[in-house]
Amino acid sequence: MDIDDVKIQAAVAQTEILRSPKQSLTTFGTTNIYYYLVTEPAYQELGLTATETVIREGRVIAEKPRIVTPYYLASLEGFSENARRYFDSLIRTYGHTAQGLLYAYRNEPKEMNIVSDNLPSVVAKLNEDIDRRGDPLTTIIKGMDEMWDIALIKFIFEMTQRSLGDNIRQMNARGLLAMDEQGIPADARARIDGMFLQAATGELDPRVLKDELDRWNIFPEYEDRFLSLFRK
Repeated sequence: MDIDDVKIQAAVAQTEILRSPKQSLTTFGTTNIYYYLVTEPAYQELGLTATETVIREGRVIAEKPRIVTPYYLASLEGFSENARRYFDSLIRTYGHTAQGLLYAYRNEPKEMNIVSDNLPSVVAKLNEDIDRRGDPLTTIIKGMDEMWDIALIKFIFEMTQRSLGDNIRQMNARGLLAMDEQGIPADARARIDGMFLQAATGELDPRVLKDELDRWNIFPEYEDRFLSLFRK
């Protein structure tokens, strides 16, 4: 294990979710979570006596979860060769139509402040402020200063795990988990129809739609409809 792996493990071990959002990730829309990520400054490790706390604020935006299959995931870009081999093993084990949910997140950092107060006191004041506002979608996370984004990733993972069961139940209740004869989930068909409407009105680059059709390996089925987007 190299030094980077050791640091990552240490950052994960030091991460604590001090306040969880009171709501799960919504199944049929976007979830906007405000976070306060608190850390002790890295220089305190040098033995300095100053009592300060770093507060990073921002938003984690969770897009509507999508039903996907190992075949679909294997066609996504940005994965290593080892990851692709793992996807191939999933396809062999569970079949190319095995279902899962794909969650897409983006982090929108807002600001960072260093306050002259110890971490427990800072957290207590943040909790009081959140309670006063009555915001159900705010979280407080404690992390390691030099690897604070690891703490945010751990929070995202745990939030996803917490929401997964409800999301699947709600999708199943609407019939979105149903597969057609080609192994395409009803949710994916509905998403593609929506993308066609967006492409027709100029809200979506047709190339994004084409990529989605290729990932599902169904472009020939939609080819005429796709080409009609370019006919005047």
